[in-house]
Amino acid sequence: MIGFIGSVFSPWYRWSGRRNPQNHVCINVATYGPGGRFTMTDRGQAALRQTPDRLQVGPSALQWTGSQLIVTVDEIGAPPMVTPVRGTVTLTPQAVFDETVALTPDGRHIWRPFAPIARVEVDLSQGHNWQGHGYFDANFGTAALEADFRFWTWGRFPHRGGATCFYDATRMDGSTLQTALHFTPDGRVEPVRAPPLTRFRRSLWAVRRETRADPGFRPHQVMNMLDAPFYSRSQVRTRIAGEETTGVHEALDLRRFASPLLKPMLAVRVPRRAGWRF
Repeated sequence: MIGFIGSVFSPWYRWSGRRNPQNHVCINVATYGPGGRFTMTDRGQAALRQTPDRLQVGPSALQWTGSQLIVTVDEIGAPPMVTPVRGTVTLTPQAVFDETVALTPDGRHIWRPFAPIARVEVDLSQGHNWQGHGYFDANFGTAALEADFRFWTWGRFPHRGGATCFYDATRMDGSTLQTALHFTPDGRVEPVRAPPLTRFRRSLWAVRRETRADPGFRPHQVMNMLDAPFYSRSQVRTRIAGEETTGVHEALDLRRFASPLLKPMLAVRVPRRAGWRF
């Protein structure tokens, strides 16, 4: 589930010249397994309302109560499953972190891991009702991703009572980003020595995938979550400092995403609804 102001994966935002981020807003919801749905409706500026504690995009909203993030979902699934997706997701952080990671030396892109250790309660239509561990983070940028990056991977893995996150990227100038942080339930964040970057099987669309793993251990996919020509999200099993763990992993190929041939394909999955009004 992602809230966008300036929907970076929207072809409509790209075709607009990315001049007005507030005119391309979206609440993206993806559920998996039987009854899984994908929603990513690009809405206009009239659908956006913001306060310090609330982000509302059309009929859906994210509300911070001071101790919980409550997401109210009222969306329509993308083709071919064009049906309502409604309900709530409640995220309760074990701690809130103020860590800021610059993804480029000039700070045009930053990552904010607000709550890498959290509990979530999901109550959505299509039978998605469960409780478990989760996370809440954010990315901010003042330039297109494909302008500054060729490829990146990100992973969040439960580890040693907290969570360890890896962020690896190759920038357009050939330089690299290597970030490894461990977050503890009592609110501490510690840089850790990352195990080697290890490749594993490509996605269904042949997107290259790699993550950190102890020497001699080959990471592997446990569950496919979202597959696109330029993007893969999956549950991945790896081993960190002798501890095997399963976490969420993402791989993003920005060279593929930059292809103009992809934009009409994306428009099918990302409909534009500019006329929505409160």
